[in-house]
Amino acid sequence: MLDLTYELPKPKVIAGAKHDWELVIGMEVHAQVSSNAKLFSGASTQFGAEPNSNVAFVDAAMPGMLPVINEYCVEQAVRTGLGLKADINLWSAFDRKNYFYPDLPQGYQISQLYHPIVGEGEVLVELGDGTARMVRIERIHMEQDAGKSIHDMDPSMSFVDLNRTGVCLMEIVSRPDIRGPEEAAAYIAKLRQIMRYLGTCDGNMQNGNLRADVNVSICRAGQYEKYQETQDFSHLGTRCEIKNMNSMRFIQQAIEVEARRQIAIVEAGGEVEQETRLYDPDKGETRSMRSKEEAHDYRYFPDPDLLPLEIEQDWVDGIKAALPELPDDKKARFIKDFGLTDYDASVLTADLESANYFDEVAKGRSGKLAANWVINELFGRLKKDDKDITDSPVSPVQLGGVIDLIASGAISGKIAKDLFEIVYTEGGDPAQIVEERGMKQVTDTGAIEAALDEIIAANPAQVEKAKENPKLAGWFVGQVMKATGGKANPKAVNELVAKKLG
Repeated sequence: MLDLTYELPKPKVIAGAKHDWELVIGMEVHAQVSSNAKLFSGASTQFGAEPNSNVAFVDAAMPGMLPVINEYCVEQAVRTGLGLKADINLWSAFDRKNYFYPDLPQGYQISQLYHPIVGEGEVLVELGDGTARMVRIERIHMEQDAGKSIHDMDPSMSFVDLNRTGVCLMEIVSRPDIRGPEEAAAYIAKLRQIMRYLGTCDGNMQNGNLRADVNVSICRAGQYEKYQETQDFSHLGTRCEIKNMNSMRFIQQAIEVEARRQIAIVEAGGEVEQETRLYDPDKGETRSMRSKEEAHDYRYFPDPDLLPLEIEQDWVDGIKAALPELPDDKKARFIKDFGLTDYDASVLTADLESANYFDEVAKGRSGKLAANWVINELFGRLKKDDKDITDSPVSPVQLGGVIDLIASGAISGKIAKDLFEIVYTEGGDPAQIVEERGMKQVTDTGAIEAALDEIIAANPAQVEKAKENPKLAGWFVGQVMKATGGKANPKAVNELVAKKLG
């Protein structure tokens, strides 16, 4: 089981720095809600459609068009909040965030600054050293996405695609509880895992469905503890926001690069300026995008076209009652019910499809044996073929059939691997394949003994060596297995070899 320790890690030592520095990281994760329609219109959210084909009049800001809230998007936000053990606000409201950009036809974004739909929650983040840390969630609010500006289709013009305009986003804002690049990536991975289990966001970072703004600051040892005691941000360094990160690897690289930049400035006697920056992975640097805006820069005000959002507690309770088993609970059950190691349980619960597959295979069988076959044989072969569990040629019923034949003694582990290969490539019922192809394990001790006697008679010198050095008895076991085409029961062979050789 995890060692649930929440002590702060030791200060991160940055090579070349004069002092030891700690990193302080907060994240704003933008997760696209899994919904067929947008937040305020019925336009499709299908990815990869022809440019500007998924655009309703309200998305294009046509005069007189009014937004109508999508109830399912609200339900998805509530479901996400419940999955993160967060407070659900029965009263929330929408605001207009005003700024002008070509891919924002309205000239403002509808968001929730003052009254978000979800309040404080938490995420348990597991670290590579077997410990775990709790990252606090400050809030989750809904907002509409902007469109996309395209600059590489023409040397003299830019194009605008409004397909994403109005798509519902959940902005998940953390407290500055994350303390390093690896922990930041683990936090994103855990959020994505939970939302995939909930079905509220597919977490596809490549398609832009999960993006993160990363706030990075540095402080000297001991300052973070003072912030924890007082919640006074003056104990922390000036933060800079790295915008629109959609890669775990780049998030870690950007944090490391930005930390070094800030340390170099402070140790040279300068001051870090609060600003928004972009990460350039080709140059391995962050560069200034704009000075950090405050709320008044966006001239927020309540959206006059949308009434406050009021929801009933009974409706929230109904959503909560229908929540699936979440990753932490499922992992704990796998460890408790099936006797799995923490590592195996983590691998099997990494995504919902793998967890469900294992659950079906392990039902009524040895959990450890089932885990071994799912993780080592099936996952290994799928990885080799660049497939995921949803494309598996071997169904849970078929793999369960292979395991049943092993447990009954009908086949050995070696035969089982040959059988698995047949089922993987050709399909079919494992028991029927074993019967038709004569793959049953030889358990007749008389037949095994006869084969062993022949080998002993033909190799007297080897017999004498084995009697002097019992470790050499394994040679006879191998010869018997070879003579029987690998079908002899290994346990029976070992017992007979030990008996015959004294």
